[in-house]
Amino acid sequence: MPAMGLQQFEQRLERLVEGAFAKAFRGELQPVELGRRLTREMDLQRAVTARGIVAPNSFTVLLSKDDFERFGGLVDVLARELVDAAREHARAESYIFVGPVRVVIDRDEELSRSTFMVGSDVVEGDDDPPGWILLPDGRKVVVEDYPISIGRLPECDIPLSDANASRRHAEIRRDGADVYIVDLDSTNGTRVNGTPVREHRLAHGDVITVGITTFRFESS
Repeated sequence: MPAMGLQQFEQRLERLVEGAFAKAFRGELQPVELGRRLTREMDLQRAVTARGIVAPNSFTVLLSKDDFERFGGLVDVLARELVDAAREHARAESYIFVGPVRVVIDRDEELSRSTFMVGSDVVEGDDDPPGWILLPDGRKVVVEDYPISIGRLPECDIPLSDANASRRHAEIRRDGADVYIVDLDSTNGTRVNGTPVREHRLAHGDVITVGITTFRFESS
């Protein structure tokens, strides 16, 4: 992961838990070390296929008993952040996933404090995605189980260079076979086919407007 990506990862963790990680782990294992190791695992296990460069999408992170207990109730938060780190790294390196990104954090009684292990695998999704978002440059972002964030922040899944978009403007969310666009209290609002929406179930061909940028939803 590029240095800027690691810095953003660390900053997001600090914002989410209001410094709890920093206090719990001063002088100990730091969450950013897990992010660095996970993205290195993606680089080591990537494979060139007819689809493109496929990277692992299923990860198991093993911590020592002491470190696992030190994380406490923050384990789920960290797992979600590691999922985001994997997705950001894949976007930066043009890797593709063949299924949803998942991170499981567990403990291993044999590991000593501040040591950890990261294992990975390529696991195909159980079903076909309900569709994708067609970007202005022709690229497609497949709708999977996790929300797809849209906004000016670089860590958004669809980052925008659009002064009329908010930093975190909207999200694409999947609910079974249905796909929704959800406005995140943006300054200028989100529109579907020209109509302002707060939350809207998307249909094939719907045109989403965020700021002055437009996308098209296409169903599978």
